[in-house]
Amino acid sequence: MGIQFKRVVILLLDSMGVGELPDAAYYGDQGSNTLGNLAQAVGGLNLSNFQKLGLGNLTNILGVTPRKDTKAFYGKMIEQSKGKDTTSGHWEIAGLLIAKAFQTFPQGFPKELMDAFTKETGYEYLGNYAASGTEIIQELGEKHLQENKLIVYTSGDSVFQIAAHESIVPVEKLYKICTIARKLCDHYSIGRVIARPFIGTFPSFTRTHRRWDFSMPPPSKTVLDYLKEEEFKVIGVGKIDNIFANCGITDSIHTESNDDGIKKTLEKLNVLDKGLLFTNLVDFDMLWGHRNDCKGYKKGLEEFDLFLPKIINKLEHTDLLIITADHGCDPTTPSTDHSREYVPVIAYTKHNEKGKDLGIRKTFADIGKTIDENFELNKLQFGTSFLSSIVGS
Repeated sequence: MGIQFKRVVILLLDSMGVGELPDAAYYGDQGSNTLGNLAQAVGGLNLSNFQKLGLGNLTNILGVTPRKDTKAFYGKMIEQSKGKDTTSGHWEIAGLLIAKAFQTFPQGFPKELMDAFTKETGYEYLGNYAASGTEIIQELGEKHLQENKLIVYTSGDSVFQIAAHESIVPVEKLYKICTIARKLCDHYSIGRVIARPFIGTFPSFTRTHRRWDFSMPPPSKTVLDYLKEEEFKVIGVGKIDNIFANCGITDSIHTESNDDGIKKTLEKLNVLDKGLLFTNLVDFDMLWGHRNDCKGYKKGLEEFDLFLPKIINKLEHTDLLIITADHGCDPTTPSTDHSREYVPVIAYTKHNEKGKDLGIRKTFADIGKTIDENFELNKLQFGTSFLSSIVGS
């Protein structure tokens, strides 16, 4: 069949779930619907450009009604990997399923891990419990400044987070500490170690954009690796290189915000001739989902909707745009953790603007398999391609 699209662009709206999965109760996420519940909570969403692509066809979203004449192919996907983690979600999109969930520590990390952390880094610690990142630096930030101890905390996700004031622990030193912690956490199957630098004075501490994620390396190859092996470009925008431990990445650039992420995506389209551009827009999750900030989430979605025409105008007829998510993070529930939800898959190309329903996909890996087939790699074991639906309709 030959390569159908020279460039594939994935825009991942981190945490934009579209309704609870059948096994949501097992994770304590009954009733979660990030987009649907959010729309109800804020009196409706104005997403007219997103609506044209079929977003309103995926779940009941106040203000975003279904359309029969969509310009994109739309569906929703089930996560087959265990858990509801950023890492497992991204890896499954790239064709890698995780049969065993990363380990979580809602009661804090075990003593032997923390003793090893103190010994190897030379730093004592504060915290070691599950907490909101913004709240724990307000609780412990002043003591951290006084005692020069690192703030260590976790959440409902598989994360070992280390917060430190930039005046006490310079960012590069914090990254080195996280590298040490990453090696220790491998033995406990912890998905990510996250550096959380902050600045300011009590009570106005502020986290900076110099966060850095140190993920476990994928246990086997993903479509990113296979693309790189065949000398296609694989560009990561945002924290993509962190999530894949830089495996399969040929070029990457970090971002300060969603707006910056979109700007960098447009810039990278100017230099990508053939291959994959994979962007994570993290503000939906980090700033609004985890903080149960419905107004912020609404504003972010509506700002993204205004950017959509600029992104689409940048595309050639030989480009495929895929908009998706990695999990939910319903800001209307008491929990501030991720939620086990369907995620959208919206595929748009100027080659064919007569969209249709792609149905409920059995795995996130259908995106990876579509990329695998498009670039004639034929490497991925999991997933079902929807490429023929797009090019043959």
